[in-house]
Amino acid sequence: MRGWFVGACALTGAFLLAPVNESSVAKNSLANDASPMRFELLTEGPAEQCSRQCRTWVSAMGSITDGTVREFEQFASKFDVRGATLVVNSEGGSVLAAMAIGRIIRSLGMTTSVGATTLLPSVVGDAQRATLSPHADCESMCPFMLLGGVRRHVPAEAQVMVHQIWLGGKRKEALAASYSAEELTLVQRDIGTLARYTIEMGGDVKLIETALRIPPWEPLYKLSADELRDMRITNVNQLFEVDSPIAMGSASSPKVTSAAQASRN
Repeated sequence: MRGWFVGACALTGAFLLAPVNESSVAKNSLANDASPMRFELLTEGPAEQCSRQCRTWVSAMGSITDGTVREFEQFASKFDVRGATLVVNSEGGSVLAAMAIGRIIRSLGMTTSVGATTLLPSVVGDAQRATLSPHADCESMCPFMLLGGVRRHVPAEAQVMVHQIWLGGKRKEALAASYSAEELTLVQRDIGTLARYTIEMGGDVKLIETALRIPPWEPLYKLSADELRDMRITNVNQLFEVDSPIAMGSASSPKVTSAAQASRN
């Protein structure tokens, strides 16, 4: 049984790192209708409904590309997002980029969740308002990015789905493609890298084991609420702390404050 598992990792697990001139991606991340992940700082609305209790979050929507790391770094340098809540809706993408973003999220002490954001009509002089829905997806490498949060919450209505990810240039014909010894060597190295990252972020190796069982030509596997807890993707019961208003700065450059900080204001 152990020999079968090692063989499966080498032959059907060729998925974590491509040669230097190629990117590792999730199966669905480069679909024709997929857009690179973009980040927006948003405030709950309409304003008359939530008043001083309007929540603030960072929306992260789209596929994780090699350029997403730089985009997020620039976004984080423009806004004060330390301790903020980041809500993800993503089909996955680059392996190395997802881990890099996860580490940035952790360094900023952010909370992560899954959700879909809908923008509301803008009002002159006000921050961009939006509504937040729990009906959203976090696929493939997205759950690993989610692990970067200090506090992590997945609403019951959201879907977190995993499967193997593949060499970028061979994702469309994974069954037919052949793999060099160099590629397999790099794959084994990156399995260890992803495992180390998962433990570093406080996750459980069961997340990787589960993903390894699902090849890219099969439907993604949806993690149950129990599995999300067991794999430590979810570690809190609610996204926003109750009765803790979020402090806001000016409309042109809003300041994001964590719920814990806001409760001391």
